[in-house]
Order: sequence, then structure tokens, then C-alpha cells
Amino acid sequence: MVSTALDPSSSAALARVATSERALQWAARALTVTCWISAALFGLYILAFYAAALVDGNIAKWNESLPRLYESHTPAATAGIGVHFAAGGIILALGCIQFVGSIRSRYPAVHRWIGRLYVTAALLAGIGGLTFIAVKGTIGGTTMDVGFGIYGVLTAAAAIETYRHARARRLDIHRAWAMRLFALAIGSWLYRMEYGFWFLLADGAGHTSEFSGPFDKLMAFFFYVPNLLVVEALIRLPRASLSTTARWAATVAFGCATLFLVLGTYFFTRFYWGPAILARIGL
Repeated sequence: MVSTALDPSSSAALARVATSERALQWAARALTVTCWISAALFGLYILAFYAAALVDGNIAKWNESLPRLYESHTPAATAGIGVHFAAGGIILALGCIQFVGSIRSRYPAVHRWIGRLYVTAALLAGIGGLTFIAVKGTIGGTTMDVGFGIYGVLTAAAAIETYRHARARRLDIHRAWAMRLFALAIGSWLYRMEYGFWFLLADGAGHTSEFSGPFDKLMAFFFYVPNLLVVEALIRLPRASLSTTARWAATVAFGCATLFLVLGTYFFTRFYWGPAILARIGL
């Protein structure tokens, strides 16, 4: 007679696998929610500071954040970067909504209309940034021009592909491109975050006021390339294929990243983003 009872060692192994899967799931959710909240706050800051300055006719205020963003003799560059800021704020503020499964399933029309606004804003943000680079160039010179230029092209391309596959009802491919687009969209937020942490931890080593130091040249690409690599791994590597050890390693990495972002979001919101947002709404 063959026993159907599970071997104790097998039961323990299955329990360890289940525990690691739950831990990774919760760690991934915590990191995702933290990214969404922080990116949305940054998007609101972009709208409150940059877009509002454009509406108020006080565009010179942009130069408080980064020198040479506004110069009166380059109106095309000003228009391009103004569109980039306004559209960028919209995609950061709306991006998280598109990944909420309950909204997609219960309110598909809302998902579709927000999606249209999202991809349009992403396309405009890419084109606006590319216009600024073509007309004026970035403060960091050739390396930053190339790095930011590739970023703008990839953002515009991802927006087009996201919309194209949604229209064709190729939903799995659409979702993959939407993930790539979101990874690119949060690049401007990560750029500030990474600079903030670098100044805190390394006192700005490798940075110059002209953004031409070794760290600045690295950051011309680093704020979006790792994001795309992570997303490609998520798209191509099913979580079920990971070993228990790999799941725990990913859980720890996600936990550290979440803590890092919580601290950064608190710092930026308290001293930069929050005051600008509150001032704009009259509080």
C-alpha cells in the first residue's frame, strides 16, 4: 500500500518556499507603493514649481533649481522644456493609477482614458526634452546631451508602443511596454533622489556646478538604464522560477530600497517638494 502522506522534509521545504514567496510579495508591494507615493509627490512638485512658474509668467524662477534652464534669447528651448516639465508632472502623478488592478477590471473606461492622457503626456515630455537639447544643449555638455537624448527617444518610443499595442488588444505586450514606460517616467524622480543620496553619503564627490564631473557623467545614464534592466528582468523572469535563496535575497534588497526611498521621500517632501506644493495651494 502506497502512503499519500507528505514526507516531513518535503512539507518543511514547501513551507519555506511559501514563506519566501509571501515575503517577496509583501516586499515588492511595499517598494511599489513607496515608489508610487514618492513619484506622485514629485510630480505634484513639478507642477507646483515649474508649470506654475510658466503660468505665472515667472519663468526665470526655473534657474533657482538648475542654471540656464531659462534664457530669454532661446524661446524654442524654453517652450520645449516647459512642455517637458508640465507633461512630466502629469505622468508622475498619474502613473501609479494605471497599475491598480481593481481600477483596470472594475472601471476599464477610466483606465483607458487615463492611459490616453498618460501616453500623450509621456510623448510630449520626450519631445519637449529633445527640443530643448537640440536647440540649446544641456548644462553638462556632450555626455549629458547624449544620455538625456537617448532617454527622451526611449520615453517617446515606449509611449507609442504602449498605445499601439493597447489599440491592437495585445494586452500582454501592452502591459510590458507600460512597465517600461513607467520605469522611464520615474527616471526624473530617481535622478533627484540619487543626487540627494549621493550628496548625503559622499558629499557630492565627482559633481561639479557645470554637471561635467565623473559622477555627473555617470548619472546622465544611470537614472534610467538600471530601471529598464530591472523591468526587463521582471517581464522575462517569472517569480516562480526563483530559488528560495534568491527570493530571500530579493526580499532583503527590496526592503533596503524601500527604507532608502522612505527616508529620501521624507527629506525631499519636508524641505523641497512639500513647501512648494503647499505654497502653490495657499497653505
